[in-house]
Amino acid sequence: MLPKMDRMPNLQNVIIYLVGFAGVGKLTTARALAKILDARVVDNHWINNPIFGLLDTDGVRPLPLGVWDQVAKVRNAVLETIATLSSPGASYIFTHQGHDDDPDDRAIYRAITATAERRGALFVPIRLLCTEAEHVRRIALPERAIRLKCIDPQAAITAHRSTIPLLSGHPNELTLDVSVLAPDESSARILGHVLAIASR
Repeated sequence: MLPKMDRMPNLQNVIIYLVGFAGVGKLTTARALAKILDARVVDNHWINNPIFGLLDTDGVRPLPLGVWDQVAKVRNAVLETIATLSSPGASYIFTHQGHDDDPDDRAIYRAITATAERRGALFVPIRLLCTEAEHVRRIALPERAIRLKCIDPQAAITAHRSTIPLLSGHPNELTLDVSVLAPDESSARILGHVLAIASR
């Protein structure tokens, strides 16, 4: 069960970083959690799609060279806005398909942590995991195609067997298996973790 709103502390200036493979449920979990925390969701594809939406993408064919340089410009503008222009009490939930062995993903993680440090925010990284079978089922859901997200089950299997979601080493990190959890259940566990850290 989720904590009742009238019993929750007034959490402000929290940055939650949800990392996991494509299709594991980061966005649905982020949206459920955002309703409780009154936070803004900064979805990984929300940053990518201003660029991807200008291109012919199907989630399977390789993207044009240089596309990630353009995406980085969008991400940098978003992070700078959060660090310097947003309300001091605003909270954010980032989603990121970060792999532990990818230097570019680690650079993105460092940029997000730097933004949290600039704001003096409570930073909480959360690794979302699920079984390979559940991962394959989720990644092929029709709503992913609508959101311009990868729909290739083989890509999910390859990722699942060749790498792991980014390990931050941060003291606030939580690894959560969401294979059999609904978004509200995942959100409740994450919220409990955040509240425990905030009350230290």
